[in-house]
Amino acid sequence: MGAFRTVFTDCDLDLSALERVFRENGVEYRLLACKTPAEVIREAGGLEIIMNQYVPLGEEVFAGLPELKAVVRHGVGVNHIDLAAAARHGVKICNVPDGSTHEVADHAMALLLALARKIVPLDRKVRDGRWTYLDAAPLFRLSACTAGVIGLGRIGSAFAARARAFGMRILAFDEIVRARGGAPDYVELTDLDAILRESDFISVHCPQEGNLNLIGTGEMARMKKTACIINVSRGGIVNEDDLAAALREGRLGGAALDVFLREPVSPASPLLGLDNFICTPHIAFYTETSLADLAVKVAEEVVRYFKGQPLRCPVN
Repeated sequence: MGAFRTVFTDCDLDLSALERVFRENGVEYRLLACKTPAEVIREAGGLEIIMNQYVPLGEEVFAGLPELKAVVRHGVGVNHIDLAAAARHGVKICNVPDGSTHEVADHAMALLLALARKIVPLDRKVRDGRWTYLDAAPLFRLSACTAGVIGLGRIGSAFAARARAFGMRILAFDEIVRARGGAPDYVELTDLDAILRESDFISVHCPQEGNLNLIGTGEMARMKKTACIINVSRGGIVNEDDLAAALREGRLGGAALDVFLREPVSPASPLLGLDNFICTPHIAFYTETSLADLAVKVAEEVVRYFKGQPLRCPVN
């Protein structure tokens, strides 16, 4: 019997690395498959700390678990957790902001390259028996292009470094970084309007909170007709209906999304029928390395709590 007890409300990833850390530190845990707040309340009663991946945590959960003191989110985003409600009930919410930084930045860069070279539609053309460079027109040299980065945190900065390695000019919009400083010298900090007007590729790396529909019809109208949008952050920051219309009508060059407002994306989404659109199933975070790293960091945060040590990554 472990000296400490906790539960994972839900998780669909490999937790063998987490289990190893727990065994070494005398932590006993159960992996649940909660789908609703009510199930979390029923299964996690009496516990001071729990882990969470997807199931929403709000006022109902925090009021229903009066002994709860901390939640560790298995990932970066906490948009499914009511931080204000957690604070009212004295519950600390922690995340793992650096568990898959390299993977997400790599994925964003991969999508940029696929859009820049029109890899996906050309693959389809060749499979259909066509063999001509004219199907790719127009293409542009990356070192003559500008990448606009919205959100210059860990992942946005890592993406900027990758784009810079291809010789691209880098613009970035991030009010926090602008206020405190710390942007690399090759990054030009500017406002959103300049990002929209001057970028050939815009990559979104900001949180969803406060940024829903940040890029819609009006913003797309200020972009170059050949420009492309990439979003590996959270769904809904780019308005999907407006994006579909702009791509269909030739007002944008292309787009690539790893995230959608509602996931999984509906097969009826108008985006899925467009040749200038690429999508992946919210996998930017994933490599075998990142899964192990993420699991270890979640486990270590739980161990820190039980040992009375400062939590590494509280977000509220």
